[in-house]
Parts: sequence; structure tokens; C-alpha cells
Amino acid sequence: MKPTPIKRIVIVVAVLLALLLLMSSLAQAQGVQLTDDRGRAVQLARVPQRIVSLLPSLAETVCALDQCQRLVGVDRYTNWPESVRKLPQVGGGLDPNIEAIVALRPDVVVMATSSRAAARLEALGVPVVALEPKTHADMQRVLGKMGQLLGVPDAQRVWRATDAGVQAAVQALPASARGARVYFEVNPGPYGAGPGSFIGETLARLGARNILPDTLGPFPKLNPEFVVRANPDIIMVGARSAEGLAARPGWNTMRAVREQRLCVFSPEESDVLIRPGPRMAEAARLMAACLAEKTAGAPTGKGARP
Repeated sequence: MKPTPIKRIVIVVAVLLALLLLMSSLAQAQGVQLTDDRGRAVQLARVPQRIVSLLPSLAETVCALDQCQRLVGVDRYTNWPESVRKLPQVGGGLDPNIEAIVALRPDVVVMATSSRAAARLEALGVPVVALEPKTHADMQRVLGKMGQLLGVPDAQRVWRATDAGVQAAVQALPASARGARVYFEVNPGPYGAGPGSFIGETLARLGARNILPDTLGPFPKLNPEFVVRANPDIIMVGARSAEGLAARPGWNTMRAVREQRLCVFSPEESDVLIRPGPRMAEAARLMAACLAEKTAGAPTGKGARP
């Protein structure tokens, strides 16, 4: 008897699933070779199944690639998605607990290039991959590297979805909200987000004008008087930094402070905004909502220039 059409479909699906499983097994057996952001060539005998992350954006990227189950430890600041909060914490990215990391028996540790832990871990035989996205292009590149590390095909699908989300926020923004001169404070150093940072790039896509010049770098530490002289239309700041902001010398004279054009983001929102990872579309929506609210019915762009 010839198989019925339904049986033929079942057979085809079963064959395809078997091929996918075989391809996945072969990929894991082939191991991994990549060059990280230190310029170091990293070779692993197999695709890592036990991963410790010392940078929140990298842990979020692992989960965005549907591989959250491979994380066995994270730094103290990693808190998204909810499932990672149950994982062992191994200190901060800059000051991790080396003994705790080794005890987790990771196949690899992913971290920022600025972390001082790489040499110590490698001396103990623990493979390290250092990746540190600072721009939109970096995020796209890091997604590719993480996909390579995890053996996940088409990791760039996450970037495409993220970039499309940012563009949707841009298109939804009223034309009247464009052109505002913005100061984005990353932390109360004060450190600001320059045009060359991923935050600055998102602001530019939203049509905002950054009060910081590109020459200062992506995240410069500022003289507070610089911000006063720049007199931004809008200030974006996290709740952790907002306390006492108006009491800073001269800041109560700024247009944004006088007219309450301050967007104060909750700690959870700040985490979204300052991490160059797969939640960047959500960050764009938060910035767009701020711009739309604070420019509603009011002209912008008249602040004094530095």
C-alpha cells in the first residue's frame, strides 16, 4: 500500500528533525574557533555547555539566542531575564570571585575586555572569551561571535529583530519631538553618553541632538559646568543618579531643570538603557517616550551651546 498524504508528511517531518539533530550533534562535535575582542584566538574542543557570564549584556545575549539553560553562573549585576536571578553569582565583572567561578566547572567564561580576571582564569585552564559591545555595529558583531561560540545558526536574527524594533520606535516618534538637545547621564560622575556610544547612536536615530561632542569619546567624565553651559533641552538620567541633581552648582539655572524636562528612569529601565544588548529596541522606546512627552507643546533647540 502506498502511504497516505498525511503519512508522507509525517515521514518527511521525521526525516527533517533527524537531520537537524544530526547537524546539531556534528556542530557540537566540531568544536569552536573564534577571535575575541582582545584579538586572542580561542579554541574549544566542543561547543560549550556550561557558561559563566561576567557581563550583563552578554548573559542577555545568551538568553536571546535561546541558550539560557547553558548559563551556570553570572556576575552580581545580571538580572534579566528572570530565570538568571536563580543562578550562582560570582562577584562583579571587574572583581569576580575566581574560586567560585572555577568551582562551577565552566567550559568557557564570557566577559568584558576591561575585566582583570582573564589572565587569572586562563592560568587556571579556564577558557575565556572577552567581548565588549559599545556601538550598534559592535552589538551586531558580538551577536555573531556569540552565535559562533554557542553553535547557534543565524544568530543575526536577533540583531534584525532588535534593529527593526529601534526603527519602529523612530517611526512612531512625532516629528515635533525631533531636534531636541539632549544630555544623557550614565552615572553621577558625571559620565555622559557621547554620540559615538550605542546610547548616542540610538538618540541620533531618534532625531535628538547630543550636547556632547564626539571628540570626548563614547562615555566621557564631564566637568559639571560643561553641562550647565550646554544648557540641554532635555536631561535623561537614572533614578540612582537623579537625587541631588538640581542641587549641583548651577544646574538649577538650566532650562531642562527649570522646566522639569527631566526623564528619570527607574533602576529597571536604566538597566535596559545602559546595556548594549538584545533589549536595545526597548531602550529606544523608552527614549522615544521621553522625547515625545518632554517636547509636547514646547519648542526645543534654543538652549545655549557649549
